Amino acid sequence: MDNFWLNALWSLAPTVLVGLVFWVIMRAIIRSDRDERAAYAKVEATERARLGLPAQDPHSAGGSREAAN
Repeated sequence: MDNFWLNALWSLAPTVLVGLVFWVIMRAIIRSDRDERAAYAKVEATERARLGLPAQDPHSAGGSREAAN
């Protein structure tokens, strides 16, 4: 019976490990995208202020033109 549970554990290990690796990679991608968008918004706000343009509505940032029309 001990061999059965050990085999069950070893058969699930690759699936769990691949799932964990996938989760870590996706988490890193999503976090880097979020950080990049925040940095871009900060640069854009700085440039708008430098040029004397009005501040952009934060709810419309990143939206498509079709959604705005």
